[in-house]
Amino acid sequence: MIERQTDSAPGRRARLRAIVALTVFVALLVALFAGQPDNLYLWIKALHIIAVISWMAGLLYLPRLFIYHTDAPSGSVQSETFKTMERRLMKVIMNPAMMIAWVLGLYLAWSVYGFRGGWLHAKLLCVVLLTLVHVHFSRAVTSFQQDANRKSARYWRLMNEAPTLLMILIVILAVVKPF
Repeated sequence: MIERQTDSAPGRRARLRAIVALTVFVALLVALFAGQPDNLYLWIKALHIIAVISWMAGLLYLPRLFIYHTDAPSGSVQSETFKTMERRLMKVIMNPAMMIAWVLGLYLAWSVYGFRGGWLHAKLLCVVLLTLVHVHFSRAVTSFQQDANRKSARYWRLMNEAPTLLMILIVILAVVKPF
């Protein structure tokens, strides 16, 4: 019998690897905060950027899966494969990455900027909007899991642009700090 990636055993192994990776990440954070190195800010900033990149990768990839999933007949092997991919991407990568990005980002906003600055408020608004896109995608995953998607491939192509536009705004606000 050939083991497929949609079988439960590979899913359990992937979940275990994700738990180990998250545990290592959290242990690193705890060690950094406990040790209070002189360059703590740089470490936190680096880990924040890693979390943001992981989150953005999921936000950019998931709607592409939705586009292809809309063309797959309900109950087909292809549809079931997309369901597995979407569920694992959301639960194993996107949700943890989003939470880590938020926690570390809020820590940096508080410790470095004291939540002051028009650019910071605008950036936080964009991150809230990005989080709402994430929530919308999460609900879509649930909808696809139940074979209840009512959106077209064209809709998901347009929705694929939302994270990109918000990412561009967030990066410009964070780097240029225009106001």
